[in-house]
Amino acid sequence: MTDGYFELASLDHFWVKRRFVVFRRLAGELIAAAREIAEIGCGHGVLQRQIEDAYEREVTGFDLNEHGLRQNVSRRSRVCCYDIFQKDEALQERFDVIFLFDVLEHMADEDRFLKALMFHLAPRGRLIVNVPAGEWAFSGYDGAAGHFRRYSAQTLKETADRTSLDILKWSYWGLPLVPILLVRKLRRIGNQDPSKSYAAGFDTRTATLNKLLGSISRCELTPQKLMGTSLMAVLQPKRLGQECYRRDQCKHRQVWEAKLQ
Repeated sequence: MTDGYFELASLDHFWVKRRFVVFRRLAGELIAAAREIAEIGCGHGVLQRQIEDAYEREVTGFDLNEHGLRQNVSRRSRVCCYDIFQKDEALQERFDVIFLFDVLEHMADEDRFLKALMFHLAPRGRLIVNVPAGEWAFSGYDGAAGHFRRYSAQTLKETADRTSLDILKWSYWGLPLVPILLVRKLRRIGNQDPSKSYAAGFDTRTATLNKLLGSISRCELTPQKLMGTSLMAVLQPKRLGQECYRRDQCKHRQVWEAKLQ
């Protein structure tokens, strides 16, 4: 994630707000039932804050970007500078819901990353993923943003299959914004300084334009399977049929809670 994202992706940004609306329609019911929730790649905490405000739930945030963590806007959720490849045994199978929003596309080895993430997810847990959609739309902007790829429903399914995950439900979103994605590609954004390229592709510049884009983005019913600028999915481990993990028997629970205090 580029540092510019943390300055541009505010709680008022139309895309941040729309992404949360799509999540609530697709999988919002999972929050109430989850005993513990985490976000991998929480950055400056806009999703943590949205869940705090909407559900009054805490979301433990993990990230390695200290610049983003220092700007974290969550009010009561924990934030931890933590590398999931460390696989702290106190975190093994701890979380019932893990968010991975706009992170997977930044991973050169997505399979290895997802397998490390799965160490932290309870056997009956759910992984909620958001990624950029439209493989055809990959452009210089994606390079400036640090993306290795964009996804289709099929390529996300292939990734899930390789890492022992099942997709329970999914939706494209951002359909009304597809023409803007096309214009961004045709303008060849990315043939300049990376920070300027990213701002050119994501910054709404004025409150009026941000409001207009928000209105346009709402002209869509989700879930939908046609196309979009983003793709959101709910996944579960294929080992779901195994014996249910009993969190109250986790001998490491108190150890990790002490670390987070």
